[in-house]
Amino acid sequence: MNMISPIFTDVGALADIPRLGARCVKTAMGDIAIFRTADDRVFALRDQCPHKHGPLSQGIVHGTSVTCPLHAWVISLETGEVEGPDDGCTKRFSVKLENGRVLLAVAP
Repeated sequence: MNMISPIFTDVGALADIPRLGARCVKTAMGDIAIFRTADDRVFALRDQCPHKHGPLSQGIVHGTSVTCPLHAWVISLETGEVEGPDDGCTKRFSVKLENGRVLLAVAP
């Protein structure tokens, strides 16, 4: 089985994203929100709530979730799934940290 490895692109320093905050990265695939948790983990989601397309990068990060700024839907940073009682999902992207830099998988 031949697996294609993702291509990671440096999108900035972890220090540039506040703890419990986010940064929006514009890509050919659309805007992607990079989130930083209180314990310095990073997650990446399409910067669009599945409800009314609110900008998740402007939401409130708590634990491993983000609350959409428009209608308070709560989305898991780990899965992209909306947490009950609502239903929906936003696309996740692979992201990792290397030497204090945030690397985002933008292809394939």
